[in-house]
Amino acid sequence: MEDPAAPGSGNPPANGYGNGNGNGGGKGKPAAPKGRETFRSQRRESEGSVDCPTLEFEYGDTDGHAAELSELYSYTEHPEFTTNRRCFEEDFKTQVQGKEWLELEEDAQKAYVMGLLDRLEVVSRERRLKVARAVLYLAQGTFGECDSEVDVLHWSRYNCFLLYQMGTFSAFLELLHMEIDNSQACSSALRKPAISIADSTELRVLLSVMYLMVENIRLERETDSYGWRTARETFRTELSFSMHNEEPFALLLFSMVTKFCSGLAPHFPIKKVLLLLWKVVMFTLGGFEQLQALKVQKREELGLPPLAEDSIQVVKSMRAASPPSYTLDLGESQLAPPPSKLRGRRGSRRQLLTKQDSLDIYNERDLFKTEEPATEEEEESAGDGERTLDGELDLLEQDPLVPPPPSQAPLSAERVAFPKGLPWTPKVRQKDIEHFLEISRNKFIGFTLGQDTDTLVGLPRPIHESVKTLKQHKYISIADVQIKNEEELEKCPMSLGEEVVPETPCEILYQGMLYSLPQYMIALLKILLAAAPTSKAKTDSINILADVLPEEMPITVLQSMKLGIDVNRHKEIIVKSISALLLLLLKHFKLNHIYQFEYVSQHLVFANCIPLILKFFNQNILSYITAKNSISVLDYPCCTIQDLPELTTESLEAGDNNQFCWRNLFSCINLLRLLNKLTKWKHSRTMMLVVFKSAPILKRALKVKQAMLQLYVLKLLKIQTKYLGRQWRKSNMKTMSAIYQKVRHRMNDDWAYGNDIDARPWDFQAEECTLRANIEAFNSRRYDRPQDSEFSPVDNCLQSVLGQRLDLPEDFHYSYELWLEREVFSQPICWEELLQNH
Repeated sequence: MEDPAAPGSGNPPANGYGNGNGNGGGKGKPAAPKGRETFRSQRRESEGSVDCPTLEFEYGDTDGHAAELSELYSYTEHPEFTTNRRCFEEDFKTQVQGKEWLELEEDAQKAYVMGLLDRLEVVSRERRLKVARAVLYLAQGTFGECDSEVDVLHWSRYNCFLLYQMGTFSAFLELLHMEIDNSQACSSALRKPAISIADSTELRVLLSVMYLMVENIRLERETDSYGWRTARETFRTELSFSMHNEEPFALLLFSMVTKFCSGLAPHFPIKKVLLLLWKVVMFTLGGFEQLQALKVQKREELGLPPLAEDSIQVVKSMRAASPPSYTLDLGESQLAPPPSKLRGRRGSRRQLLTKQDSLDIYNERDLFKTEEPATEEEEESAGDGERTLDGELDLLEQDPLVPPPPSQAPLSAERVAFPKGLPWTPKVRQKDIEHFLEISRNKFIGFTLGQDTDTLVGLPRPIHESVKTLKQHKYISIADVQIKNEEELEKCPMSLGEEVVPETPCEILYQGMLYSLPQYMIALLKILLAAAPTSKAKTDSINILADVLPEEMPITVLQSMKLGIDVNRHKEIIVKSISALLLLLLKHFKLNHIYQFEYVSQHLVFANCIPLILKFFNQNILSYITAKNSISVLDYPCCTIQDLPELTTESLEAGDNNQFCWRNLFSCINLLRLLNKLTKWKHSRTMMLVVFKSAPILKRALKVKQAMLQLYVLKLLKIQTKYLGRQWRKSNMKTMSAIYQKVRHRMNDDWAYGNDIDARPWDFQAEECTLRANIEAFNSRRYDRPQDSEFSPVDNCLQSVLGQRLDLPEDFHYSYELWLEREVFSQPICWEELLQNH
């Protein structure tokens, strides 16, 4: 009797390999059935994840508005909602008699806010904190006067616009500068053995108000008035550009991150800083939709053909696929019984493989099954795994079919209607055409013509047709144009003149980040490492829990469970904010200039971002995505309206009713997109994926049935497939098939075979060094303006030099005779030495 299938888990049992002799442990014939049982249970376990439902997840810039606001607060902060309300009500009663906030006219509300801002400018920290809490209560939606969560969110947004129009953000920015430079708070935190939430009270209040204002004003709705739309654009400009000779707001937050990571300010509430930094970058530079619009606009300005598709929209129309069987990766040849034992069970094997969905978009025919009954010799060769790759690839080119149920005849008349063609438009680079013609000319003519792609004399007709097809799908990216322009500017700096660089928010942010960018990237990755669930606690690692740990540690089991959920949720939110922030920065810098993108990418790679992301995925990703680290009754705005019920173990364990955690799935997709951006077209970094054995880690992530996540996993597997060897490709034909059907085709790409890969000499170090030299040349030309440059104009005219007007001090004409006597007439001049020196 067979054991029941293990639910959900795709990991093999601890004793899956037995004692290594292929029969699951023990010696002699009695152990063989146990080996078969192990083999069956492993196959069932690998197929258990097939039952994981397709996740109805829609990728976007952010989660829902309420969810984004709720993630600002930790559950430990819950008592402070009451404190904020009390501070507001005490102050409001002294200023307004017999009315509530919602009953006031707009002018009266503005007058009260002006009074609050005046009372904010006091010396006493305690009084200032009380007024700041009153402002925070307004930004939180004056929930004491609301009846529902919708009302709280509505008044929160209304109050944030009102606060901004009265100049609250600027006032809080000044207070934030004061708190950052507060050396007393820093030294006090450094002396403490354990930092708690009490050490960051002032900073948390200030950052919460600023976050609520940014998030509420950033949100666009059709019902917004003209005044609100104008305020939004003014606020965006204020955050994007340097105001009053100060740096952009995002740079201040970046400096807080580096100060926190350096250990000089361990009390900074880093989660709030990161959330605010992410939202400010998104607000000032734009989200994914704005990025697409900017890309279309820039291609039009450069005279490039319009984009064939919007990648995110294409992915949204894709269907999630079922994960592959993992027994092939785990050494099925060791676990499987001998071929003679398999012959009698061929029907059950056929039935088993028929039930299992294939890993592609159309339920393609099972590649490990033939339609005709096989002979014993064929069965033996199939059992030994001796299958040629060419035959498998032939099957891939056939039309995908739905496998017939075992009890019915194959479908002949009724065919399921599939969409024609592949989801992506094929792309060809100029380099691909040149490489193809170089090989063809060497083969048929015996010499090459360099970069000439128009002369086809002496080449056979099929080559002409191939070149025509390649040119039809030729894609010129914005980066290609920027690299070409940069090469021309380097060659002819005098004749081409100075480059006109538009002062966009992205350009200003890059200029501000440029000289401290390595420290920013290292700091972000340090925090990401500390927040990763796979990281072990180390004594020398940074403490990211300063703004979640209570002053008094939990005593009861219930309090410990609540704090455990809060800590896990806290880490998840940090991972979400950093992954989204890095992805946005890379995408915007790539659009602004390719070498800005490469500069950030190279510093991320130097800071070990690639192994860090792989370390993050080296866990049970399905468990991470379905984690329930939330207590819905404590989430804002629900916790402000309802009376908090008595928490029990059952209510803590229940969590929400969603089939997955939105932020964790969002984080995983962002990290995969980040990894794709770092490794795309970079052979040295692709080899890092191979060296760090990323293939099994990434393949485990395919258990998650979500189309976008699977697509980026398959892209990462595709770029390294040629390096993994023939045996890996033979054992993972389901994954190869999925890559073929889901990932964009690059004509003449040898990803599926790569037979000459060992003979191809890649100098990986030289590749990175060349890229680094190009980046440094770009940064030096555009951002370093030394006065003594060899290209600086020199004035050799004596009259113009002597005729230049110099600003002298006002009192100089009173003492110029004394100056001449002391500095000129009384100084001996050695003319020979003067000539030698010059």
